[in-house]
Amino acid sequence: MTTNQDHKPRFGILAVQMGFITGDQLKEALVEQVDDDLLNRKYRVLGTILYDKGWMTMRQVETVLDRLLKITQNEKGHP
Repeated sequence: MTTNQDHKPRFGILAVQMGFITGDQLKEALVEQVDDDLLNRKYRVLGTILYDKGWMTMRQVETVLDRLLKITQNEKGHP
C-alpha cells in the first residue's frame, strides 16, 4: 500500500494546485486523453491537451514542467 508521501506529483494535479486550471478542466482533459487512445488517435500529453483547449498558456505548461523537474531532482538528492 502506498501513502501520499509515496505518491509522485502529476502534471494535472500540480496545474490545479498552482491555479492554472480547475479540477473540472483536468477531468475533461483526462477523458479526452483516454478517448484519443481508445479511438487510436495520436497520443497527446496532458499539457498539450490543456494548451490546445486554450486552458493553459505555453508558459504555464513550462512552469508546471519546471516544478515537476525540481521535485524529481530533490527526490533524487540533486541540489
